[in-house]
Amino acid sequence: MVHYGCHFVLPLFISIVFFKKKWKQVFLLFVCSMLIDLDHLLANPIFENSRCSINFHPLHSYIAIACYAFGLLFKKTRILCIALLLHMITDYIDCYL
Repeated sequence: MVHYGCHFVLPLFISIVFFKKKWKQVFLLFVCSMLIDLDHLLANPIFENSRCSINFHPLHSYIAIACYAFGLLFKKTRILCIALLLHMITDYIDCYL
């Protein structure tokens, strides 16, 4: 419940509060950023309840997370990188719940 709330409710809140004029487009980008989970298809087994995604899947690696953080510096990639980093934080929280 917490995991999916952080993936859908929190992005909706961020979109409405911080991007009032274009909140629908920003929320759509947040939702589309979940396509990053396609890298789970590379794992065997694809889903394991006790596995932490962070630093296990390629697009959830520390190097990838550093690239998402670097992308915050550029206006054209900022919203996408916020979405990706929020996704990483959500998955990181999931590792401990």
